[in-house]
This record gives sequence, C-alpha cells and structure tokens, in this order.
Amino acid sequence: MRFTRRHPLLTVVLLCALAVLAARPADGDGFPAPGHGSASGVGAEVARLYEEAATATERYETGRREAEEQRARARRLEERLDRERRETAGLHEELGRIASSQYRDGGGLPLTAHMLLADDPEELMRGQRAVRQAEMSLDKAIGRSERAEARLARDEAKADAAWRRLEKRNTELAALREDIERKLEAARWKLQGQADASVTAGACRGAVRLDQPRTRFTTSWVAPVETYELSASYGSGGARWANRHTGQDFAVPIGTPVRAVGAGTVVRVSCGGAFGIEIVLRHADGYYTQYAHLAAVAVDQGERVWPGQWIGQSGTSGNSTGPHLHFEARITPETGSAVPPVPWLARRGVSL
Repeated sequence: MRFTRRHPLLTVVLLCALAVLAARPADGDGFPAPGHGSASGVGAEVARLYEEAATATERYETGRREAEEQRARARRLEERLDRERRETAGLHEELGRIASSQYRDGGGLPLTAHMLLADDPEELMRGQRAVRQAEMSLDKAIGRSERAEARLARDEAKADAAWRRLEKRNTELAALREDIERKLEAARWKLQGQADASVTAGACRGAVRLDQPRTRFTTSWVAPVETYELSASYGSGGARWANRHTGQDFAVPIGTPVRAVGAGTVVRVSCGGAFGIEIVLRHADGYYTQYAHLAAVAVDQGERVWPGQWIGQSGTSGNSTGPHLHFEARITPETGSAVPPVPWLARRGVSL
C-alpha cells in the first residue's frame, strides 16, 4: 500500500511493461508460437479442404454412376415399350385383316341371312364361332398390350424424373467440388507464402497439428504420400543439382499430407537452405528418411511417429522448381549419405 501511494507512476509503467512482455510472441522471430497463430490455421484449412474435396469428388462419382444406371434402366424400359408397341400394331393389323375377310365373305349381312343363304349352315356357325373367339382373344390381347403400354409409360416417366433429379444433384455436386478446389488452391499458395517467409527468416513456425484420420496401417512401411506421380529419381543429373539427384521426387500439389514411411523419431525439423522446410526421421533399423521442400510441418523434434502418420504438408520451399516432395533414405541424418530410395522402400514391401 505504501509503495502504491508513493510511486503511482512507477506502478503504471511496470504494469504496462508486463502487459507488453505477455503480448510478445514466444520466439524472437516474430512468428506465432508452435501450434498457434495463422500458420496453423492455414495448414489445417488446407488439410480440411483436401478432405472436403475428396468427399465431394466421391459423392459426385457416386451420383454419376447412379445416373448412368438410371439411364440404362430408362433405355431398357423404352426398349420394352417399343416391343409392346410393335406387338400391338401387329394385333391391330390382324384385326383389320379379320374384319376385311368378314366383310368380303359376308357382305355385312346379319347372321340369319347368312344361314338362309349358306349351303351348309352348321359350317357357317362354326366359322362364326371361330371368328368371335378370335375377336375375343384379340380384344384381350389388345387390352393387355394397352395396360402394359400405360404401365411402361408411367415407369418411363418415373425413370426420367429420377434421372433428372440425379443430373440436378450431380450439377450441384460439381459446383460444390469446383468451389472447394478454388478455395483449396488459394489456401495452398497462402500456405506456401508463409513457408517461403519461414525459409527466408531461417526459422520454422512450429508444428501444424492436423486432425488426420487415425488410420492404422497393417504394414510397417508405407509410401510417403498417398497419390502421386514420380518425377526426378535418384542419381539423375541436371542443372538443379551440383552432382546427382540424391532422392526420389513425388510430384504432388502444395499442401498434400506427407506421411512417415515407418515408425521412428523426429531428429530434425529445419527451415532454410536448399531443402527449404525439411524433416528427418530416425528408424529402428538405423536408417534415416528425409522429407524436404515442405510447406508446413506437423511434428516437433524428438516426437515419436507411427507408419503413415501425417508429419507435414508438401510444398515448393527452398531450391525447388515446382510443388513436390523430395524423399531420401540415408544411413546418417546428414546430406551425402543417401541410398537409392526406391529399392530401399521395395525391400520393405513398398512398391512405387
């Protein structure tokens, strides 16, 4: 109380200083603390949009297959309807021939007159009975055909309506997918911009904790990315490398989840230099794996990882000419100790 009364200005200054210190970032480079801030938000947004795009694509493909099945059903109904129409036309034609024959033979006279004029009335009666039976059979056949035609017409209308609903849904799903992909593309390059800033500063922003599916693989080793195209391979030459290429490149879009190929421990997370943002893992068999040119990391140094765990997101940081993952298998954690990664993975049951 005495201190407050005698030094009110000093108290205010100290409180302001404490507030400023509390508001400062955790590290000195001005970036958010690991796992916090806009960097984490963008990385997580990219991962979420990847999942949404995959879900929208799956729903669109399901709807497209259903539409194709609906079209096939509609075509089958139309073919049945055409057959019934042809049969009905044939029945009507036969009825016309019977009527014409009756007119030619009887001239439209009543049955009593036919009997009086006939040479053999009994034969005439048999003929008339046959004609009536034929007419009755024909009428029944025509009735069945008309009912079948009405039924098939209703079915065809239902099929057409169902097909139109599917087409409408597919159009909506396609628009949703395109919207997600536009957002994903914008988020990818925002994430890459933050990665480039980290590389320029030579300081990582910290782990971006991703809500990945808790999938447990039945194998001990997996490919470092799920969907990819192989590009530059181990030992290939080119102006981009001082000697020969030391790893296997996987061409993937920015923000693609990168997986640990096997269980291990994170021994390095660094940002800067030719590899840009990179992660190095140590595995139980004494080998190391490197994942380079990333846009974000999802693990911290010293952390244990399991096969298939998302450890980062691909990018094009460092000395990179386009989005891809640079993967190496090494006998030490340092550059220059790489071994051919494709046969290394093949010996562990992973075929690229």
